[in-house]
Amino acid sequence: FFGTVSKSLICHERFELGDTMTVQKVLVVDDESGIRDMLRLALETADFECLEAGNIADAYQKIIHNTPDIVLLDWMLPGGTGIELLRRLKKEEATQQVPVIMLTAKAHEDNVIQGLDVGADDYITKPFAPKELIARMRALLRRTIHESVGSELRVGKLVVELDSHRVILDGKVLEMGPTEFKLLQFFMANPDRAYSRTQLLDHIWGVNVYVEERTVDVHIRRLRKALQTGVPGYSDLIQTVRGLGYRFSDRGV
Repeated sequence: FFGTVSKSLICHERFELGDTMTVQKVLVVDDESGIRDMLRLALETADFECLEAGNIADAYQKIIHNTPDIVLLDWMLPGGTGIELLRRLKKEEATQQVPVIMLTAKAHEDNVIQGLDVGADDYITKPFAPKELIARMRALLRRTIHESVGSELRVGKLVVELDSHRVILDGKVLEMGPTEFKLLQFFMANPDRAYSRTQLLDHIWGVNVYVEERTVDVHIRRLRKALQTGVPGYSDLIQTVRGLGYRFSDRGV
């Protein structure tokens, strides 16, 4: 039943803390309500919240006014084709960096090649397994985060050099393990966003790797210890979010 779809949904991966909400947005393009309902169920189970559009024009407006982190795009749509929308997104500076997964029943090799040539980051044919779709979405989002941050990240006197895998604080190179480095890189690329331990496991260790949640706490403690130098305040950058997980906040540094 995932083989006959085609309208727009904007999906938000949501983490709530009191009155604050952190959202990661995904735009899905499809036009059958039954498939949208099934996608909604699968995505909400995976901590995504979904909103609908309806046609290419509506989807484009949502992309412009509420830029998503990723787009799931069907080929055949009211008002044109997904390829036409994809081509437009990749031509315009404001949208060309938004990652796109083609999600379509067009399974011919020529269609796959055309979609990828126009600029799709991935191509999934219907019918598909919702778990595979979500795993590939998350993998693309992780990759996009890493590719978009440039060669270094900087917060105050703290610098993460991505190419050399060095962490420098006030001119001093810090000793830090590879997992702590990945955690710090992820946090610095996503400041002021609260992440659960499960979310951190998915982003740092991967969705197909079994690691207990308390492992996150161990590496957070090691990361905080590595940041405990003569420069005050930097070990407090990683904050515990009670009842949820952790957040990186550079306010006041």
